[in-house]
Amino acid sequence: MAILLAKQILQLFLILLCGYAVVKAGVLKASDSKVLSILIVYIICPCTILNAFQISYTPEIASGFLLAVVFALVIHVLLFVIVYGMDRFFPLNTIEKGSLLYSNAGNLIIPLVMSVLGEEWVIYASAFLVTQLMIIWTHGKSLIEEKRGTDVRSILTNVNLIACIIGTVMFLTHIQFPEIVQSTVKTLGSTIGAVSMLMIGMILAGCDIKAMVQGKRIWIITILKMFIVPALVILIMKFSGLAKLNPNGVTILYISLLAVMTPSAATITQMAQLYGKDAGYATAINTVTTLVCLGSMPLMTMLYYL
Repeated sequence: MAILLAKQILQLFLILLCGYAVVKAGVLKASDSKVLSILIVYIICPCTILNAFQISYTPEIASGFLLAVVFALVIHVLLFVIVYGMDRFFPLNTIEKGSLLYSNAGNLIIPLVMSVLGEEWVIYASAFLVTQLMIIWTHGKSLIEEKRGTDVRSILTNVNLIACIIGTVMFLTHIQFPEIVQSTVKTLGSTIGAVSMLMIGMILAGCDIKAMVQGKRIWIITILKMFIVPALVILIMKFSGLAKLNPNGVTILYISLLAVMTPSAATITQMAQLYGKDAGYATAINTVTTLVCLGSMPLMTMLYYL
């Protein structure tokens, strides 16, 4: 399983290099990546969410989905405690907080689960995805925009949250899209990993990579994100007994762990770009954590199954 993970991550990194190459070759500009950001946020990501819920309802699946949601909430509470507790002793800027709090689950967890475990397990990956989306498009959006308070109207009209609600309702009421619509949604949603990596590669091509990776802060963030936080989550999984609540509990919790183990969220880069913040630094963190995850994710997988 660890080898399959490494192969899938390496494939996505090679796609990132393609995005980097087209900018360096002068075919596109780094600023053109903003178009891809908009497409991901408003079309591709909603399709990914909707497609994840297009699965036949059974009590066992519903029970597993609920378990996955509960553990996703537990994980996010833990992340908030770690990040905001650390902020008192090691002040973090908004990009660093967002990068630690939110994983690249939206772009990686579904293709990883499909490759390593199979399509039938994607519904449990969507539980983490839905939970994180609801938090990232409320707290995360306010964090990156640096706006105090909550804009309820923008939350309720957010296309990704709307997709979460529609998908959940359709799953619970056993409603399926017509075949042609489902095929379209599935095709668009399946592009999320590739398009996100192309976007990140394009942004990276316009950054001073050497200057960014020479700083100590980015490596502190990377160690926290890729090793310390996943290790704490594994300890909680081992001693919580949550896996015993469902016949497939061990695998369902592993899917939640996979989401935690993924690099920092590409959504933070997209938000930083959309709201005029430091998208270059967000991209640097995403890139370094993506490189490190080639080793850290297989390692954490082995620790989980010990």
